[in-house]
Amino acid sequence: MKYTFLFCLIFISLIIFPDQQAYAQPSEQIRDDVDEIYPGLEELYLDLHRSPELSLQEENTARKMAENLKELGFEIQEGFGAYNLAAVYKNGPGPVVLIRTDTDALPVTEKTGLEYASTVQGVNAAGDQVGVMHACGHDVHMTVFIGAARMLMRLKNQWQGTLVMVAQSAEEMGLGANLFFENDLYNKVPKPDYAIALHCNPYLEAGKVGYRIGPMLASVDMIDITVYGEGGHGAAPHTTKDPVVLSAQLIESFQTIVSREINPQEPAVVTVGAVNGGTVHNVIPDRVHLQLTVRSYSNAVRDQIIEGIRRRCRNLGLAAGLSEEQLPEIRIRDPFTPTTVNNAELTKALVQVFELELGKDQVQEMPKYTFGEDFSRYGLQEHEVPICMYWLGTVAPDKVERAKNGGPALPSLHSPFYAPLPEPSIRTGVRTMTAAAMKLFD
Repeated sequence: MKYTFLFCLIFISLIIFPDQQAYAQPSEQIRDDVDEIYPGLEELYLDLHRSPELSLQEENTARKMAENLKELGFEIQEGFGAYNLAAVYKNGPGPVVLIRTDTDALPVTEKTGLEYASTVQGVNAAGDQVGVMHACGHDVHMTVFIGAARMLMRLKNQWQGTLVMVAQSAEEMGLGANLFFENDLYNKVPKPDYAIALHCNPYLEAGKVGYRIGPMLASVDMIDITVYGEGGHGAAPHTTKDPVVLSAQLIESFQTIVSREINPQEPAVVTVGAVNGGTVHNVIPDRVHLQLTVRSYSNAVRDQIIEGIRRRCRNLGLAAGLSEEQLPEIRIRDPFTPTTVNNAELTKALVQVFELELGKDQVQEMPKYTFGEDFSRYGLQEHEVPICMYWLGTVAPDKVERAKNGGPALPSLHSPFYAPLPEPSIRTGVRTMTAAAMKLFD
């Protein structure tokens, strides 16, 4: 009798919780296999960290990605602009899952003091000699990317479908994803049913992951404004039309766009990051160059901000006595970076997977951030694809705790001091990315 009762309980649990039961066994194998492959992943990570390459210069990095994927049996495809590449592995009928990593580094001189710190020097787009560092964690992203590919090849008898691995150039410039689609990515590889990616988080504990349903990251515009005037002697400003004063008026007026024109419930940012003009103390220049960044979460707010910038440039220029031909020139860099919006159903499904893989206490809902990420473009093509990007914790838990209690602030992304904690971050990234793909192939 008791065996009959026990059998009934097991049978009922399988009916009520089929996904959890089916997933429990592969989860154990994922943990064991990650233990086996981790030493090789650590070696790859250290190599990538020591040898970063700037956007549009990732030749050696792309070669390393291609070599690793080719060894696993992937078909490599190039010709997508810059050093973009895609790798395809067909494993029978089933869903098509795309996993994306970014490959570029930043013009930042590393100051972490790590034994494996980057000492690389590079030349930026302006021709200047600069330090180069993976200050945004793309070395972690790539290591997890290769780790997930290795894991999925080990587990290929447990899933069916097509795996598309995409290594993307020039994310930091907002160009790489756009180049992929200008070169017909979705017509050259099997069209994905899902696209997933992760990003290092500089405030979340290593061993944890974070998620956000809906808008996760902001749209990003880079705006250049040339403010014209009529130069002259600093001792005779009445004979000039001073672009420095007009620039100051514009900078101040831009601050009222968000504070007085945008609904307070709609997050937005207008930042003037650079002001360049003039050469010497006593000469009023004939132009000043402003560089702005604009962040928002909706096209309507983005359009409202840009219209506000245009209106202020025109009206304040006219008030300064400029002719129509002399009004400030506004250049909005193309392409802009769209808002990253995580598909609700896909994100909820992956959260369940992460909680089973790591435990509920290791999976955290996160706020929206005004960072930008061109991963958004993978879901915005004519062939619409549900996307999900999630956060990977990278910080020692004791450092997070100290920062919360008034201790040293945690270095942000793009900081010369940002140093992900490699082992728990990489292990967690590989486990969750592998588990996510396995679920989507299910």
